[in-house]
Amino acid sequence: MVELQLRVEKAYPSDNGKGTARLDPDTLVELQVSPGDYVELEGDDLTLAKVWRADSKDWGKGIVRIDGFTRRNAEVNIGENITIRKTEVKEAEKVVLAPPKKKKSIKIKGDLKNYFRRQLLNRVFREEDIVPIKAPMNKSFFNESGNLMPLVAVSAEPSGENLEITEDTEIELRKEPLKEFQDLTQTGVTYEDVGGLKKEVQKVREMIELPLRHPEVFKRLGIEPPKGVLLHGPPGTGKTLIAKAVANESEANFISINGPEIMSKYYGESEQQLREYFKDASEDSPSIIFIDELDSIAPKREEVGGEVERRVVAQLLSLMDGLEERGEVVVIGATNRINAVDPALRRPGRFDREIEIGVPDRNGRKEILQIHTRGMPLAEGTDLEGYADLTHGYVGADIEALSKEAAMKALRRYIPEINLEEESVPQEVLEKMEVSHNDFKEAIREIEPSTLREVLLEVPDATWSDVGGLSKAKREIKEAIEWPLKKPEAFDRMGVKSPKGLLLFGAPGTGKTLIARAVANESDANFISVKGPELLSKWVGESEKGVRKVFSKARQTAPTIIFFDEIDSLAPKRATEGRQVTERVLNQILTEMDGIESLEDIVVIGATNRPDIVDPALLRPGRFDRRVYIPIPDQKAREKILDIHTRDMPLASDVDLRELALNLEGYVGSDIEALCREAAIFALRKNPDAKEVKRRHFKEAMKEVYPTADTETKKYYEQMEEKLKGSPDTRGEENIVGYR
Repeated sequence: MVELQLRVEKAYPSDNGKGTARLDPDTLVELQVSPGDYVELEGDDLTLAKVWRADSKDWGKGIVRIDGFTRRNAEVNIGENITIRKTEVKEAEKVVLAPPKKKKSIKIKGDLKNYFRRQLLNRVFREEDIVPIKAPMNKSFFNESGNLMPLVAVSAEPSGENLEITEDTEIELRKEPLKEFQDLTQTGVTYEDVGGLKKEVQKVREMIELPLRHPEVFKRLGIEPPKGVLLHGPPGTGKTLIAKAVANESEANFISINGPEIMSKYYGESEQQLREYFKDASEDSPSIIFIDELDSIAPKREEVGGEVERRVVAQLLSLMDGLEERGEVVVIGATNRINAVDPALRRPGRFDREIEIGVPDRNGRKEILQIHTRGMPLAEGTDLEGYADLTHGYVGADIEALSKEAAMKALRRYIPEINLEEESVPQEVLEKMEVSHNDFKEAIREIEPSTLREVLLEVPDATWSDVGGLSKAKREIKEAIEWPLKKPEAFDRMGVKSPKGLLLFGAPGTGKTLIARAVANESDANFISVKGPELLSKWVGESEKGVRKVFSKARQTAPTIIFFDEIDSLAPKRATEGRQVTERVLNQILTEMDGIESLEDIVVIGATNRPDIVDPALLRPGRFDRRVYIPIPDQKAREKILDIHTRDMPLASDVDLRELALNLEGYVGSDIEALCREAAIFALRKNPDAKEVKRRHFKEAMKEVYPTADTETKKYYEQMEEKLKGSPDTRGEENIVGYR
């Protein structure tokens, strides 16, 4: 019989609990199996799985993807090799199933037995295997993790065979848990529950799981295994979840310390509690001690006034790297304020590795969405990939909240059909419940990225179709912003770096802010809008801190567009005296845009109608690489702007937009918008029941709304364009003639 050794990897999120083994086409041919056949998986124990074809990205890698339940049945871990071969199965005459320990007893009533039979039909198993099923839609089972309920095949007939549950199999359900099988059923959090953090999980496993499972490797190399790992990153990215998954998969004793709970007002009690935790871990090794919110119990000693905090830090230092041997105990710390942790803890020998758990990328978000919707009845046409594209900046907790909110939106549709006074909801109502595309669409409007709440995230709703005219400016902006964010490989191929910044300048009302909003929307990037004056503070250092915070959040949630409106108020020309606050803010912006720390997938857009007072240091290449003039609209552009602002307006047949545009010399975009609004108000003023806006209403509106720009204004901005972009006169004709 043909058998192969393959490396075990975690299952796809949608396969969790289905008992499948994903194999590539070459492996299928070599094993002489087809999708739907059964295979034996042999690690330290033997189990069964149904074969399915792997995605193309896994072809040729020599791996098999199985979920946490199947790994537990085979007693094998991710990264280890497993023997796989084709097998035949017999019909199970009888199977006895029992719930796991510490779970509610099964309450069997009505057609619940038939539900279990439907769920278990065609399942393959061996005695003492865990058989996960989708938890019944019954209030007794709402606490099941991921909507899956693990059951243990306590016994089966015929005994010791590879079996399949069929229509004729007698299924016996034990209502109470069986203590002798408790070790099998402690499945907890597995790697299938951690989405979008493949590299981070791999690093943590190398540092923690390997030393706990194979300490002999480190002894052979003559080195001590790592003692601690510090996980840091924004709240909600999955730091605690990774720690739980690693502890569960490595079968280590897991001790969790929530930072603030050990702090005590009594002298020495906080340190005593810490010593007790480490003592328990040492006695029951291998152990993982997980300290959540590490910054709350180990802050920088020079910055805290309390004696208790200093003593706790000193105690933690001695426990992690003291005279006593710690044995097989690994400490995992988690914090979202890495720079607030005492530096003495962050050296090798205490926390050997610092791993950043960042905001997930597009593929990560898709994986997290699949995890949180795997037990959800999704309606046909629900596009999770589309929502992965729309959720830039969302961390795992935000995506979980989005999924819950979508489910609540769906529930509200079915509430009229439910009699809340009845003991249980009718099964037929439960069966037809599903979460639709529109439920997610509505939920995404209410759930915003938690990482960006402090920096005034805006969700731009403008598109290029809302920007009238400005074809040259739009082309330049697309090249500078959309191309680098959407086609970074093109810039890599040409060996150039994308522009860091873009300055939009022009008369007030020409559409600078509208363009910034449109480009953020069209490039599918996060959008942080900063109004210049709101960053300025009377307290020393607060204004610069605000700038640092904006750029820090942008780095965490890239790709991001930072939009500084009225940038001349934040970065005016530096003077020899006075204006110290704006000078410090300007210096901070200069170093953030072109300092030692690089900006990856971040574009800064500045908008001003006074480019002459913006500091020249900000306008050089490397900061604002491109200066784009937003001109006063000409006759053709005015016609397009009129068309945009009247597209939902019922116009009379005597309204000729082309003729109207001819008479609007000097009107900018905001003037034309105001003109259209005034024309509609005039129509309603004359007749509250008016159904259309006529030519005479626009004529009357022109007496109320005057043009912003005149000849002098136009001349001023055209001169500024020549000065900022550099005309042949300013560059020197003799220097460029050879390139013409």
